[in-house]
This record gives sequence, structure tokens and C-alpha cells, in this order.
Amino acid sequence: MKTRRAMAALAAGLFLAAAPAAAQDYPTKPIRWVVPYTPGGITDAVTRLIAQKIQAALGQSIVVENKPGGNSLIGAQNVATSPADGYHILTVIAAHAANPTLYAGKMPFDAVKSFEPISLPAIAPLILTTNLAFPPKDMKELIAYAKQNPGKAAFGSSGIGAAAHLTTELLKQTAGIDMLHVPYKGTAPAVQDLIAGQIQILVDTPSSMMPHVRGGKIRGVAMFSGKRVTGVDEIPTIVESGGPAIEASTWVMFLAPAGTPKAIVQRLSDETAKALAQPDVKERMTQWGIEAVGGTPEATGRFLSDEIAKWAKVITTAGVKPE
Repeated sequence: MKTRRAMAALAAGLFLAAAPAAAQDYPTKPIRWVVPYTPGGITDAVTRLIAQKIQAALGQSIVVENKPGGNSLIGAQNVATSPADGYHILTVIAAHAANPTLYAGKMPFDAVKSFEPISLPAIAPLILTTNLAFPPKDMKELIAYAKQNPGKAAFGSSGIGAAAHLTTELLKQTAGIDMLHVPYKGTAPAVQDLIAGQIQILVDTPSSMMPHVRGGKIRGVAMFSGKRVTGVDEIPTIVESGGPAIEASTWVMFLAPAGTPKAIVQRLSDETAKALAQPDVKERMTQWGIEAVGGTPEATGRFLSDEIAKWAKVITTAGVKPE
């Protein structure tokens, strides 16, 4: 009996000793990094920017795979069911926090329990823009117009359940206004219809909208932020523009499959923080109108839980249904 206990204790000790050693040797082969969206957007751009720095620090290649579809569900499920060995990483944005409510009872994985949070490298406050021919010039005038003309103003979005869509729904609920939602399959076609006057309002990221604002094709009305955003300082906050105090953003978050060794998760989190501190990364983020954050795995997990609760209320109140 004593011999069995001794052997069990020895095995446990060897296991605990091996875990840090495995993390210390990590990685020994290329890392696969899934982005559940098409190339070129904020999710893809931030992932590739940070992954390039982490790759240099770890001495192993990182292969970014784009797996779009299902409001990020396809790519997320792919990683959720991958081995929890540190060689399968996922990038998600705000849609990941909306999906538990949008697809309640239908998701093939759990948005929280199926993953280990790594880091929240970036937050991008959203901007509200309008067609140049749309009469309101600021948020105060826009809200007044919408109240006088319920359902007349049409707002676009990059898709049902996207951060831009839910943020506009939050604006409707907070300001007590009614506007028509026109969903698109991505930001690009929505922007084209905004410029053409097919829709009057579009909320999206500064990186997508500011080139058109500065090109004189659309009007930048307000940022959904508590203070002016570095890199797009010319755009007032929503409060400065005469609107309610709403802060909303899309964000970029790194996750690993549940059960990934904590030492490896921490290593990836630390390397992300180091990458975000590099001057060229900071400069690029500023150009995109993005706030570099970082944060511990624990803080990242809390942020995700808070976002799920926040958007659940908006989705339920607005009665948003997935396509």
C-alpha cells in the first residue's frame, strides 16, 4: 500500500515538474492561428501585426488561417475542438460576445468555457458616420430628426449581430428613437450605399470609415467613446456631439482551447504585451484608431464575461434575430 502511494506521489511530482519544462521548451513546431474573418479587416490586420512579433520572440513560425463564416462560429468551433497544446490559437471580436445570445441553445461550443483567455490586445471605439446629404450635422440634430421622422432614417451595418449593428441598436434604445436597419454582408458594400445615399447612417471602425471621411465622401459625426481617440482627434465624442453617454467598441481578443497549459497561455499573454509596447506597433495602432490594451488572461476573461452580459441586454431588448 505504501509502495503504491509512493509511486503515485512520484508520478504526480514528475507531472508537475514536466509542465513548466514543457512550457519552457514551447514552442517546438509552427503555431496555427485562426482568424474567423476574411483577410484585410481589423481582426486579420491586428492578428498578423502581433503574430509577427510573437513569431520573432518565440523562434517558431506562426501560420495565420482565415476561416470566415457564421458570424465567427466556424473558425471558433475549429479551434475549440483542436488539441489544447498551445499550437492552436483563435482571434475573436465583439461578435463572439453576442453569439451566446443570438444563437442561444444552438452554439456547438461555449463562448467562455471552451476557451482559455490569453489577451485583449486592442479596443477600437466605433464611429458614427452619415451621408453628406443627410440633414443632421451632429448627434443632437440626428436624434431630433429621428424622433420627428420615426423609421425614416436607415442605418446600415456589416451584418446582424456585428458590434456596429448592436451599438446602433443601443443608441436607439438609449435615445428613444426608431431607425430602419439594413444589414450587409460586410462593411465595404455598406459604405458604398452610404456614399450613394441608399442608407443615411453607418457605424463602424475608424480604420474603415476615416479614409472616406477625410476624402470628403461621408460625414464623421461622433465617436462612441468617453474621450477623443488618438489618431482621429478631429471627431468629437458622442457627448460632445450632443448625444447620450454611450461607449461602444469592437475589440480583438486572443483565445486558446480550454485546457491549454496555463504556463503557455501566460507566455503568449506576456509576448503579446511586449509586442504592443513596441513603437512601430503603437504607431500602427494609432493610425488605425485603435487603443492598444494587452491585459492578463484573468482580466481578459472578465472583460469577455462583461461584454456577453452587456450585449445580451441589447439583443434581447431589440429582439435581434440571426440571419
